Amino acid sequence: MRTLVVTQGPHGERIARNLRENAPSDWSIEELALPRALPPLIDDPDEFLPEAIPAADLLIAAGESPGAAQLSTDLATRSSARSVIASIDNSAWLPAGLANQLKRELAEMNVAVALPKPFCSLTENSYGYRGSAQPYEDELISAFARRFGRPKLKIKVNPDTKLIEQVKVERDSSCGSVAHTARQMIGLSADEADTKSGLILHHYPCLCSVNQEQIDDSLFDTLMHVSGYIMNEEVAEQVKPFKTPTRYLTISEYVDNGR
Repeated sequence: MRTLVVTQGPHGERIARNLRENAPSDWSIEELALPRALPPLIDDPDEFLPEAIPAADLLIAAGESPGAAQLSTDLATRSSARSVIASIDNSAWLPAGLANQLKRELAEMNVAVALPKPFCSLTENSYGYRGSAQPYEDELISAFARRFGRPKLKIKVNPDTKLIEQVKVERDSSCGSVAHTARQMIGLSADEADTKSGLILHHYPCLCSVNQEQIDDSLFDTLMHVSGYIMNEEVAEQVKPFKTPTRYLTISEYVDNGR
């Protein structure tokens, strides 16, 4: 699969680097760096795009401004990409109105698009967190999401000590934070792993926005926190059989304690 990662700064650059280092050997990963400073409205894409655009099957729009997002349709056309992933890791870079416009324009071009918010919410058939999750159908995006997207781990816990002995990453995040977290989880207790894993991920550090916003109908939080919740949920499910059951006082114990 020919993949073109469009970058504009450290956020996209880390994604491109992680894909180059860890993507399957039969994938080709090209990076196209846009100017760091782009106007909020792009009238003439030729002013900011090079003449030669690498051919691609999948375009990953990982810019860091609305101007970069506006160039995605031209980049899809010039690269002949059939599918686009435009992650929303910071809503200031891809506001809701612009995301809807991009989705509409790509659909008119018969180009499939996924808009995961955040990127680490992407799976083989959906993107988004909890109530904001949306389904999609596209073979290229699904092929990418089988390797990079929402954390998918296989954790081995010692049943006697309840300590994590091994963590196999079956699906890394695009930025590599899940693989980093997995390496740091060795030796953690099953009782604490589901909360500490998200903190470890943040310390990578997570490059999602720290601005609070409406995630779905019941959650107002930051995208950085959402990335941690996603990691915590995957780990919690894996270590659940090994956690020490919560102990509650019986009525007799409650009375004996003079309460």
